[in-house]
Amino acid sequence: MSEQHFSANLVIGTEYQQLQRRFAPIFARIEEGALARDQERILPFEQVKWLDDAGFGSLRVPAEFGGAGISLETLGRLLIDLAAADSNVAHLYRSHLGFVESIRAFDPARRSEWYGRVLHGETVGNASTEKGGNVIGTLNTVITKAADGTWRLNGEKFYSTGTVFSDYTRVSVAVEGREGRSFALIPINALGVSVFDDWDGFGQKLTGTGTTVFTDVVVPDNLIFERTVGTLEAITEAAFFQYVLLAVLAGIARGARDAAAALVATRKRTFNTGSGLPFREDPLIQAEIGKIAAKAYAAEATVVATGRELDTALNEALETGDISGAHRSELAIEAGQVIVPDLVLDAAQSLFLTVGASATSTSKGLDRFWRNAQTVATHNPIAFRARSLGDYYINGTIPVGLNAIGDAKSETNQAAKPE
Repeated sequence: MSEQHFSANLVIGTEYQQLQRRFAPIFARIEEGALARDQERILPFEQVKWLDDAGFGSLRVPAEFGGAGISLETLGRLLIDLAAADSNVAHLYRSHLGFVESIRAFDPARRSEWYGRVLHGETVGNASTEKGGNVIGTLNTVITKAADGTWRLNGEKFYSTGTVFSDYTRVSVAVEGREGRSFALIPINALGVSVFDDWDGFGQKLTGTGTTVFTDVVVPDNLIFERTVGTLEAITEAAFFQYVLLAVLAGIARGARDAAAALVATRKRTFNTGSGLPFREDPLIQAEIGKIAAKAYAAEATVVATGRELDTALNEALETGDISGAHRSELAIEAGQVIVPDLVLDAAQSLFLTVGASATSTSKGLDRFWRNAQTVATHNPIAFRARSLGDYYINGTIPVGLNAIGDAKSETNQAAKPE
């Protein structure tokens, strides 16, 4: 390692340690009620407010705009800490943190405005994915020009993660008369916006991942943002959103490790087929806990290393204008997406090997680690990521980040499209 890289890592380590001390008490308070919230399906509005008030959502605002300007590596490590406390809360911040990353590409006036808004505590959710009916690469949520000259938004989004907790939601839209995809920032209390908590997944139940409906919503010109495929913003945003998911998974593994260790440490019952020792002294049980800990460590180490790759690529692109490193950083994301879910799911499942049938008691809620990990892991088909990695190493094909979901372009819907 060069002296320069060693120095940079030392600074990042110090940065994380300072912020970890600052947020650890808040994370601990969030963890206290995590099990009860999961069992009773209580959305974490109060816990989100604690973090908002402490400036968690503004940590990536650059120093020249008055923010902390922390590294992506440090942010990832903090997200792991938060996810270990409650993976739902860490996950729901993904939308807002992704928006903060996008501000870098705004024009100077809007960049200054929105960094200022974020520093004052305003937050932004997400409304990108449609449930079906849109051919991949197209959107059914559209902004059109009304007779009175105003822009009007109509459509429906699912997986609106974080929106119910936020001041705005960022909506992916098609704009009448414009090519490609754009974004609109919509206040969630605007006339014509309806937000529903109708997410029915068996995991990550408290992320506010439901339906948002837009009915003839007025959209000012200054809240419509263009998006160009292949730009630094588009490339790094795709990677960033997946990076947050990897951090959430690593936090779940750590939570499973700690829950397993706590159970074994206090267990008094044993089996006649065992060693006769208390579980906390039994070498076989100790080994199982050790395996869980090793998987959690490997997941976390992968996320930290990925954060460094993203930092290097982004800084290089901002300093030199060369975005080739940003393309390559997608490789780190894809490698993480192939290996981290397996590590975390194994850790969460191995938890049940440590204490027997009592671990399945619903009062303990230990299943939430596996349920939450499985839900996060299914965000992207791992097979597609593995194929992309193989294609790069065999053929040198530059990977493309996830940026669109929709119906496959079959012969039927291809023929239905106008020329």
